[in-house]
Amino acid sequence: MRKFILFTACLGLLMGLTQACSSSPEPTVMEKPVIYQVFTRLFGNDTNVNEHNGDRAVNGCGTMDDFTLKALGEIRRLGATHIWYTGIIEHATQTDYSAYGIARDHHAVVKGKAGSAYAIKDYYDVDPDISTSVPARMKEFEALVERSHRAGLKVIIDFVPNHVARQYHSDVCPEGVEDLGAADDTTLHFSTANNFYYFPGEQLRTDFDLQQDEEAPYYEQPARATGNDVFSSFTNHNDWYETVKLNYGVDYLAGRTEHFDPVPSTWQKMTDILKFWAAKGVDGFRCDMAEMVPADFWGWAIPQVKEVNPDIIFIAEIYGPQAYRTYINKGHFDYLYDKVGLYDTLRAVTCGNANAEAISNCWRAVDDISDHMLNFMENHDEQRIASDFFAGCGERGRAAMMVASTINRGPVMIYFGQELGERGMDDEGFSGRDGRTTIFDYWTVDAVRRWRNGGKFDGRQLTPQEVELQDFYTTLLNLCSNERAFYMGDFYDLMYANPAQGEFNPHRHYLYLRRYLKEVLLVVANFDDKPASFDVNIPQHVFDLYGLKPAKKVRAINLFTGDTTLTSFAPDLPTHMDVPANSGTILRIRTR
Repeated sequence: MRKFILFTACLGLLMGLTQACSSSPEPTVMEKPVIYQVFTRLFGNDTNVNEHNGDRAVNGCGTMDDFTLKALGEIRRLGATHIWYTGIIEHATQTDYSAYGIARDHHAVVKGKAGSAYAIKDYYDVDPDISTSVPARMKEFEALVERSHRAGLKVIIDFVPNHVARQYHSDVCPEGVEDLGAADDTTLHFSTANNFYYFPGEQLRTDFDLQQDEEAPYYEQPARATGNDVFSSFTNHNDWYETVKLNYGVDYLAGRTEHFDPVPSTWQKMTDILKFWAAKGVDGFRCDMAEMVPADFWGWAIPQVKEVNPDIIFIAEIYGPQAYRTYINKGHFDYLYDKVGLYDTLRAVTCGNANAEAISNCWRAVDDISDHMLNFMENHDEQRIASDFFAGCGERGRAAMMVASTINRGPVMIYFGQELGERGMDDEGFSGRDGRTTIFDYWTVDAVRRWRNGGKFDGRQLTPQEVELQDFYTTLLNLCSNERAFYMGDFYDLMYANPAQGEFNPHRHYLYLRRYLKEVLLVVANFDDKPASFDVNIPQHVFDLYGLKPAKKVRAINLFTGDTTLTSFAPDLPTHMDVPANSGTILRIRTR
């Protein structure tokens, strides 16, 4: 056995299988951001009528005031350090707020009764849906920021930079601010002085009815490019037809030529919008489809915003791995989504469509930028773990969430209700039964409503299974913030030193080690439906690399159960692990 361990340690070094972070600089942020994403208008809605395609008057709507200090305290207790309020900035809606001086939106270019939070109608305003008093909506937001900070939570909001609602117009922009498109020359397809792309002489055409029960059909001429890079006057029902693309100085019809000098009009206007919200006390921006906006803009804008608040963070929703380093180095983003790598792999492993050992390929692909990668298993775009389209129940996502939370020093995120096993299997209206919680409709989220229990948060309406799952998340997420090895430590992949033997199955089990100074966290994730009990080999290279002394007997604490055992921690004596089904075990070992 000893010869095998020494051989595999050497093999690991040759193949580059270990992540030797000992030479990496210490992270500048002394905490691991734990982000709780919440769809603001859904969180506090207790109406529970849930009529298919129901309007606000029937189905109700939550407001910012539902985030009481009690509610925020419960989110903080879960382990969150940040709260991402999705849907703060005013967006297009079918609800009529014209009595408050807000122009009505044509139903034909609004998705769902409530509308999408990603079809921004006024960058300088708060969405009226989430206010208790519409005229006081900005003051209510400012109070929400202050309340969140009092509860120990930093505030993140969406910034949607690539596209706006088709009927965008700011009616509350600060004095002296020129509205987007107000000075555009609509006779030109492209100009750096224009905020939109135009098709002169052409009317917007679609494959669906633009009347949509209005007195007059929606009319747009000249047509403008649609948000998902549709550069023609025609858009269809599968496009982001409710949005128009913003012009950052890239002429897409001329081979994507870039015109960044002089600075395009849109650059300055969007930077001013970011500064406006930063001055409101916002601690971070999650930037929607950031890679659809040139990295040069971000590199120009983000440093200016950080002059307003040096600690503000920028998170990029990005799906092209080939662009990751560009958006970090040139774009100055703090964090990027790790969707097409870790999320997709963990989902495949959870569903039995990939082997657990494939996870090693994920960290290798981003090893040099791992501190910048934000991990998650749910958000508003992805299907719920407990849905019929994913794992079928929340418990089956525990192993994946444990890996997502602890594999690197970067942030981890959960979506409200994930910790309760919310299924997302409702047929709300525009959204349909797709395994997601709707972002288009007025609705009540069942598990969240019962957890809130009218604002009491006493757990009385939760099932024992939901309470148990919530306890798991609470333990896991607090470990992320409290264990230095998770937010400051090194990562070491143990898979190469542990081939299939006994009950250890590299297809369903994943092993790694996190280390800070003389403290080691041994992490085992079990994606199988049955518990496992096996020995874990710790290669000699671990002890040499980190200057750790082997021990035949050392005290180990199971961080999920609190149980203390004596175990071995040495290259010639395997460490025994007992791992529950669809979950994991974390042992804390303090070495000499």
